[in-house]
Amino acid sequence: MHRSLVPWALSVFLTVPLSARAENKDLPPGFQPLFNGKDLTGWKVLGGKMDVWGASNGVLFVNGSAGGWLMTEKEYADFELRLEYKVPVHGNSGVGLRAPLRGDPAYQGMEIQILDDPSYKGLRPAQYTGSIYDVVPASKHVTRPTGQWNEMRITARGRHVTVELNGTRIVDANLDDYKERVQQHPGLLRSTGHLGLQSHGGKVEFRNLYVKPL
Repeated sequence: MHRSLVPWALSVFLTVPLSARAENKDLPPGFQPLFNGKDLTGWKVLGGKMDVWGASNGVLFVNGSAGGWLMTEKEYADFELRLEYKVPVHGNSGVGLRAPLRGDPAYQGMEIQILDDPSYKGLRPAQYTGSIYDVVPASKHVTRPTGQWNEMRITARGRHVTVELNGTRIVDANLDDYKERVQQHPGLLRSTGHLGLQSHGGKVEFRNLYVKPL
């Protein structure tokens, strides 16, 4: 009985595409993939052109600044988000959190900054990579050299938001401590919304985008 099942099980395994097997193997426990590695299924553009965005060989990318925001079709309230990103010299992007499909997610939701920090002079504290843009500054600068992949983890649980970059926690914020910023950033009051990636400058690449609802 067991001997007859082995060839069947092996044949089923071999009919699964290698890409799917690799994707399942890399998926952290409890997480869902936001990107299928080959196209932009599950995403839509807000305030820009879809043809600025693309996908190839497991990498989601944006070419330049005319793409607006690429937003998830689904909404998320409390979650942990994991992703890797790579920026070129002068690269500029961001990750949108709890944003509606209107306006600028950096203000109507929240933006976690992604930037080639060394290329920019005179940055305010809350403009460095990993900051909640224009609200909560990153406590440390731990980006890898320009052109290398960086690992980011973002957790939003109620009013508590944390950001880890390359294994170091650089934001640990209670949003209620920033009520003076609500007039300019009404998205700080939101409890749910879409996730997004920003088109701002340069070819920015993303991979291994996973989310776990909490």
